[in-house]
Amino acid sequence: MSTTPRLTALDALHRSLGATMTDFAGWDMPLRYASERDEHNAVRTRAGLFDLSHMGEITVTGPQAVDLLDYALVGNMSTIGPGRARYTMICQEDGGILDDLIVYRLGETEYMVVANASNAQIVLDALVARSGGFDAEVRDDRDAYALLAVQGPESPGILGQLTDADLDGLKYYAGLPGTVAGVPALIARTGYTGEDGFELFLKPEHAEGVWKALTEAGAGVGLIPCGLSCRDTLRLEAGMPLYGHELTTSLTPFDAGLGRVVKFEKPGDFVGRKALEAAAERAETAPPRKLVGLVAEGRRVPRAGMRVVLGGEVVGEITSGAPSPTLGEPIAMAYVDAAHAAPGTEGVGVDIRGTHEPYKVVALPFYKRQK
Repeated sequence: MSTTPRLTALDALHRSLGATMTDFAGWDMPLRYASERDEHNAVRTRAGLFDLSHMGEITVTGPQAVDLLDYALVGNMSTIGPGRARYTMICQEDGGILDDLIVYRLGETEYMVVANASNAQIVLDALVARSGGFDAEVRDDRDAYALLAVQGPESPGILGQLTDADLDGLKYYAGLPGTVAGVPALIARTGYTGEDGFELFLKPEHAEGVWKALTEAGAGVGLIPCGLSCRDTLRLEAGMPLYGHELTTSLTPFDAGLGRVVKFEKPGDFVGRKALEAAAERAETAPPRKLVGLVAEGRRVPRAGMRVVLGGEVVGEITSGAPSPTLGEPIAMAYVDAAHAAPGTEGVGVDIRGTHEPYKVVALPFYKRQK
């Protein structure tokens, strides 16, 4: 039984720009407009414009909103200041990762949880299920927002032409209400590319006008529309995990090397605490595998699911792989046995259709912007 993909408010505009569309998490989304490499390089050197309206916005409000979030999520939400945001995760009782999230504090007792598109319903259902006994409301606001992102070194200058918000004073992982091209928006200094940039939450009916205003404002500095394909290579170069690849329900945050997001010091219990305490101890004493970067010595590109080998033995598995436009060579992230995970480890290969292609282990990220 086929289901009709959901369309963002910009669907007709994407098609008018000649975008190649693809189904992603039940949404029809632009994969690319022309050249994936050109789009990638535009974000690294100039600026790119993305439609991210498939992401899942969930509002949590009420006198005990923060108490609910502290119980439901692994991070310490009570320390988020007004107008700030935090990267965190929601886990199962056994510590497995249900999703990684960004939580924005919009007001004294109002928070917005942004989930990955593929997990938005799962996160919504989990928050509702965990809200029992708390004086708080969990609201599905996925249809209330369009989400645009302008990313790259020219993004402050582009957005600055269209808003009177204090962009210079807006810190990384912070958001403030303002206007963009004359319409209300939540302006957040967040992104998934490894570059400076902004994400703009606004009403769907305003999306097309803001997109066109950003396009016009960025025309002189090389802003171009960008699709999901280059977003994936950008985040891979920046060593950012993708749910379903580096993060799954079979892994805890500690398995993924992201134990820092789990805050055991926060008051009260939270879902998965006992399992995560055990996972933290295991990770400290005998980590089974570590997430590492791999850089090819040849030209063949590794893909998720391929085996990492050493001396004829399987020592890991690729989670994400692609040609790196910035480095000019194939790269990958992989979970590798701890004994072989040190940067500089020699003799590692990737089994690509029966041939063990040579790779070198490197520290993540592959790319870090100059600030």
